[in-house]
Amino acid sequence: MEFALEIDKEKNVFWQTHLSGKGRNENDAEHAWHMAIMAYLLKEYSNSEIDISRVMIMCLIHDIVEIDAGDTYAYDKEGLATQKEREDAAKERIFSILPEDQKKELTALFDGIPWKNVQGQ
Repeated sequence: MEFALEIDKEKNVFWQTHLSGKGRNENDAEHAWHMAIMAYLLKEYSNSEIDISRVMIMCLIHDIVEIDAGDTYAYDKEGLATQKEREDAAKERIFSILPEDQKKELTALFDGIPWKNVQGQ
């Protein structure tokens, strides 16, 4: 439950991007949801077979670190210089709320490491 409450904070991280027709900025949670749905809808156009469940989870978690690290604007040179450090610290804190096996799995997904490599298979 603690993790669920923590990731709810993603709704309060706003981007520079405006929602179409709504006059307000998009938040991280909306962005992640939209990416996951689009990945599912566009899967048939992939040039190779994909694990759509894995792709969708990666879409849903890829910006969770911005809860702590904030959204680094693409043209913010100072922010970009510290982005990886801030996001790595956020990833460790946020995923550490989970049980160890789930932490390892989501960290591997976030980092793009195949789960079988984490499990030692």
